[in-house]
Amino acid sequence: MKWSVTCLVLIFSFFINTMVSAGEFSDTDLSFHLPVPENADDRAYLGLADDPTFTLGQIRADMVIVQIFSMYCPICQREAPDVNAMYERVAADPKMSERIRFIGIGAGNSSFEVDFYKDTYQVPFPLFSDDDFVIHKQLKEVGTPHFIGLRITPGIGKGYTVFYSRSGEMGDPVAFIDRLVALSGLDF
Repeated sequence: MKWSVTCLVLIFSFFINTMVSAGEFSDTDLSFHLPVPENADDRAYLGLADDPTFTLGQIRADMVIVQIFSMYCPICQREAPDVNAMYERVAADPKMSERIRFIGIGAGNSSFEVDFYKDTYQVPFPLFSDDDFVIHKQLKEVGTPHFIGLRITPGIGKGYTVFYSRSGEMGDPVAFIDRLVALSGLDF
């Protein structure tokens, strides 16, 4: 009897946590604007025009992975090579390389700090500064690193659907990107 009650409690807890997580994603407010990168390669990578700013729904991709990081976050520093490996895995796959984009947002980091992080850890994708924590506060002050998976849906609602949002270490980069692809519901 105790065993079956324990199992029911665990199963119920799992479903409650799953429902809370799903609700958490729909509450994720990503309605901010970022400056269009000055670098032409970064603009081309994101598929952006020469406008002064853009929203995440304007990125030309089927899926966008947003990393919230900080130059001062030891986990971000330690995992930077793994995040780069995840990017390289996507870049090496002809199907994924045209459909998935990465960006990073430096929570509380100035442009100088973001550039320093990009240079130090040789980050191959566009990074943006959030030096006054406006975006970080909008995201309810998530921990770093924090990863957000977006499925871009042009012309529908906000232009994207959040399918993943979680703080903490990502672990194995290949397993992580495979998990995000599976969660996105996209066919690769």
